[in-house]
Amino acid sequence: MRWRGRRTSDNIEDRRSAGYTRGGGGVRVGGGLGLTGVLVVLAISWFTGIDPMTLLQGLDGSSGGGNYQTSEPASRGTPDDPQAQFVSVILADTEDTWSHILGQYGENYPEPTLVLFSGAVPSACGNATSATGPFYCGADQKVYIDLSFYKQLAGQLNAPGDFAQAYVLAHEVGHHLQNLLGVLPEYQKARRTMSEREANALSVRVELQADCYAGIWAHYAARKRDFIEDGDIEEALNAASRIGDDTLQKQAQGYAVPETFNHGTSAQRARWFRQGFETGDLKACNTFEAATL
Repeated sequence: MRWRGRRTSDNIEDRRSAGYTRGGGGVRVGGGLGLTGVLVVLAISWFTGIDPMTLLQGLDGSSGGGNYQTSEPASRGTPDDPQAQFVSVILADTEDTWSHILGQYGENYPEPTLVLFSGAVPSACGNATSATGPFYCGADQKVYIDLSFYKQLAGQLNAPGDFAQAYVLAHEVGHHLQNLLGVLPEYQKARRTMSEREANALSVRVELQADCYAGIWAHYAARKRDFIEDGDIEEALNAASRIGDDTLQKQAQGYAVPETFNHGTSAQRARWFRQGFETGDLKACNTFEAATL
């Protein structure tokens, strides 16, 4: 990607030097999962998707257990280091894209805030550590990421490249769009009356739609002069295929359990990203009415 010199976003909250310390009962990932279940959840949460605490507890601002405290306020605006500059450029481009698209429907686009943290962070959806991976919290309309995750993306998950990193952020911003459009609140409402298997199946459709929205962003990014380079889209497709539930579960425990999938298979994630990229159309991302995923 030729990202240097492009507009950066001011919607950045840099908490990396905040020095959070944990008190109370610690971070609660989920109850009754057992060791294998916890390992699988953590493996899946290495990459894009709604924070596992959000999926388990909802988007109503409930706490994940314990609390993180700091007396040092976060800085606002674009940081100076290259990696933060990079995500700021990508965030700015998603702002331009979704403002343009929603504007065509006569709607405004309330921009999300990107929170950079290191180690641990509190959110309106609960407390999290770097092990949670990047996540979106609908209760405060913020995307959270520890930038050290990108080393895991390239190394442990074998998905290198700056466009793979951009895809991570674009997926999370896709969740923000879902929140604005009412998808996430409806999902949370519906899952309260569902079995675990049914809730997982619905979660897959939520996640694949966010992948499709990331593809729409890539569609418009590719139209810009001197922004997308040869091989960039392939980086995103590779990243999507590396973080399917089937692949991550096999890495974590040696086998996959389809009824527990809540993000989609590798093939599904790559397919829906490509769907958004090739069409650039919101209507093409209706995973909830798709007969097959």
